[in-house]
Amino acid sequence: MSVKPVPDGYHSVTAYLIVDDAPAALDFYRDAFGARERLRLEMPGGSIGHAELEIGDSVVMLASEFPEIGAVSPSTIGGTAVSLMIYTEDADAMFARAVELGATEVRPVEDQFYGDRSGMVTDPFGHRWSIATHVEDVSEEDLRHWLSGAAP
Repeated sequence: MSVKPVPDGYHSVTAYLIVDDAPAALDFYRDAFGARERLRLEMPGGSIGHAELEIGDSVVMLASEFPEIGAVSPSTIGGTAVSLMIYTEDADAMFARAVELGATEVRPVEDQFYGDRSGMVTDPFGHRWSIATHVEDVSEEDLRHWLSGAAP
């Protein structure tokens, strides 16, 4: 039997987060986003060398900081240029739960012109998450009108 180039249960692109407190991050993602822990490889001293979570049908990988190999968290570098997107059945409830558990609101949950009800938070580890529920299919033509400044 040959080895598959993309293992079963994974997608072609997978987010890999570096956090300053991986055990706490695993708990936060479980409680705030309903993540299910698939794997946790602990290092001596309690840091996490590698962990895998499932959020919905997607895998997110995670590890503690290891500055000696360039693996640093948003807390260390002073922010992030990346955000992650979660589609969920109830964006309002997940958003409120994340904020209750320590995330910071960046943008409140609102209906968006592109057909999602979404908002954005920064988790306690410096990663940004858009949390959305798709509520309306919007045509590409209407999206182009909105983006050009002329509402449909």
